[in-house]
Amino acid sequence: MKRTLVKVCGITRPEDGLLAAEAGADAVGFVFYSMSPRKVEVAQAAAIARVLPPFLLRVGVFVDATPGEMARVADAVGLDLLQLHGDEPPESLEGLPRRALKAVRVGPGFTSEEAVRYAGRTAGIVVDTRLVGETVMPGGTGVPFDWSLVRGLRDEVSFLMLAGGLSPDNVAAAIGEVRPHAVDVSSAVERFPGRKDPDLLRAFVEAVRGTERGGHGR
Repeated sequence: MKRTLVKVCGITRPEDGLLAAEAGADAVGFVFYSMSPRKVEVAQAAAIARVLPPFLLRVGVFVDATPGEMARVADAVGLDLLQLHGDEPPESLEGLPRRALKAVRVGPGFTSEEAVRYAGRTAGIVVDTRLVGETVMPGGTGVPFDWSLVRGLRDEVSFLMLAGGLSPDNVAAAIGEVRPHAVDVSSAVERFPGRKDPDLLRAFVEAVRGTERGGHGR
């Protein structure tokens, strides 16, 4: 059974990044969006990144940032990957300073074309929640969406990461339904925004690994 990658997003402290690594995560995310309760400053993220083990991917989360801004942050922090959660059109993804994942929001009326139109221009697609009637929030809702809306999407893109309200209690079912290459968690493993809970984080990773032993996933 192939490994489902785990990204722990919203890291704001060195100890939480190290906790993610110790628990078995594959990547951590730093949020560079001014409206997020998990936003980190560039110097803060760079200091955290320096103490993390080399195997842990450093991902920068941006919302409608310019290529120049992303390049500056990526170089300062040592980012391996970008994760774009804004209204970036497909043509804007050319010439970026790092490989990028493009997030698309999923809600009623979603069609796979909303994601597939980015497929040839990115390293992969992130599917996240679009709340009913909500037009501003670019992610981090903590609410799951209807996973049946993206059933089969994995076969249409090179890499699929599932986000949106995943928790230790529902991630196994989500993996069984969507078969993503990776899962992304933040609020469900927190004591409060930006502060991870060790027990919840370990339980989340263990739930993911349990799907590999139990025959779910890819």
